[in-house]
Amino acid sequence: MRARNWELFGLVPAALLVSAGFAAIYIQRSNQLSTVSLVYGGVFLGLCLAGHIFIRITLPHADPFIFPLVAVLACFGVVMVYRIDGATLARQQAQWFVLGLVLFAGTVLIFRDYRKLENYRYLIMIGSVLLLLLPRVPHVGVSTGGAYLAIHLPGITFQPTEIAKVGLVIFLASYLRDHRQALASGRRILGYAIPPLKHLGPLLVLWGAAMLALIVIKDIGSSLMFYGALLAILYVATDRISFVIVGLLLFAGGAWYLGTHIQHIDARVLDWLHPFSPKLYNDPLGSYQLANAQFAMAAGGLFGQGFGQSLLVVPGTHNLFIPVPSTDMIYAIITSELGLFGAAGLLLVYLLFVARGFKAAMLARDSFSKLLAVGLSSVFGLQVFVIVGGVTRVIPLTGVPLPFVSYGGSSILANFVLVALMLLVSDRARRPTIQPLRNMEMVP
Repeated sequence: MRARNWELFGLVPAALLVSAGFAAIYIQRSNQLSTVSLVYGGVFLGLCLAGHIFIRITLPHADPFIFPLVAVLACFGVVMVYRIDGATLARQQAQWFVLGLVLFAGTVLIFRDYRKLENYRYLIMIGSVLLLLLPRVPHVGVSTGGAYLAIHLPGITFQPTEIAKVGLVIFLASYLRDHRQALASGRRILGYAIPPLKHLGPLLVLWGAAMLALIVIKDIGSSLMFYGALLAILYVATDRISFVIVGLLLFAGGAWYLGTHIQHIDARVLDWLHPFSPKLYNDPLGSYQLANAQFAMAAGGLFGQGFGQSLLVVPGTHNLFIPVPSTDMIYAIITSELGLFGAAGLLLVYLLFVARGFKAAMLARDSFSKLLAVGLSSVFGLQVFVIVGGVTRVIPLTGVPLPFVSYGGSSILANFVLVALMLLVSDRARRPTIQPLRNMEMVP
C-alpha cells in the first residue's frame, strides 16, 4: 500500500473514536443512543479527509503516520472536553481544530522552502523571547495559580509560550547547524574539549533565558520544556553527552536556587512533596488539586471506572473535585475513566508521534532539517512529559496543556504549526533524488 493510502486508512480510527465517544456519552447521560454521534464522526472524518487531500497534493512524500496520529489525539480531545465541560467548550475546541487545519495549510504553503527560516533566526529568537515575557506586561498578562502563562486580548486568551517553543527550536537548529563543529571541538583542557566562548555564548544566553522564565513567568514547566529541547538539539549536533550532563546540572542548580527564593515555585515543590498534608490540602492555593488527582487515578485502577463515571463535582456542592479538569488535569480524568491501560494507550500515541518525528530526522539529508525535526519532536515530547509528570507526581505540577487533548486554542494552533514544519521536513527527506524512468526501455 502506498504511503498516502496508509494515511487515508489511518484516519478511519479518528472518525470511529468521535462516533463511539459521543455515543458513550449519550448512553451514559440519557440511556439512549443518538444518531448525532454519527454526524459528529462524519464531520470530523470530512475535516480529516480535507487535510489528507491537501497533504496528498502538496506533500506527497511526507510521513504517512504523523497526520493520522494527530487526528486521533485531536478527536479524542474533543470527546473528553465534551464529556467534562459540555457542548460549549467542545464546540469551541472543534472550532480551534478547524482553525488549526487552516493554519497548518497556510504554514505549508508559505514555508514550502522552510530552510529560508535560517535567514531570520535572530529575529525569530528575539521575537520568541519577547513572547515569553509578554504575560508580564501590565493589563495584558494573566496570572493563573501564581504563574504568568497567558495574555488576554479582547475576546480571547492566548498562551504565547506555545508559539515561542516553535520559534526557539528554529533558532537553535539554525545556529547549531553553523557552529556544531566549533562546539564539538575547541581547546582541550584536562582531556575535555572546551568550546570557544563566542560560540558557546548564545547558548548560555538561552540558559539564562530559561532561568529568567522561572523568575519572570514563574513556571518551571515551560523552562524545562525549552531547555530540554536545547539539550536534545545540542547533543545531536555535537554528539557530546558531556554537554547534556553539564546542562542538566546547570538547570538543576538554577532551578534549586530560584525555587528556594521564589515563593510560587517553592509552594509548587511543597505541594509535590506533600500533597496529602492537611495544611497544604486545605490551603486555597495548596495541593487540593494534585491530591484529588491522585485519588481519581487510583480509583481508575487498570481498566477504569467507565467512560463518564469519574467524579467531577463534590457531592452536595457545586465545587469541582479536580479543578480545571479539561486543561491542566485532563490526564487524571482520562486515567480515572479509562484506567491505566487507557492512559497508557494515549501515551503510546504520543510516543509514536515523537518516534515518527525522529524518523524524519534520521532521513533528513541536511543538518538544519535534521536538527529542526529533532527539536520539534523533543519539545513536543517534553511538553507531554511535563504535564503528565506533573499530574502523576513525577515532577512538580505546572500549567502546560496536554497537546491536542487539553482544551485550549493557542496549544492547538501552535502544535499544528509544529506538525506542518515536521511534515515539510519529512517530505523533503523522503523525496526521491532521482525520478524513476517510466515507459522506457533500458538501453544496453
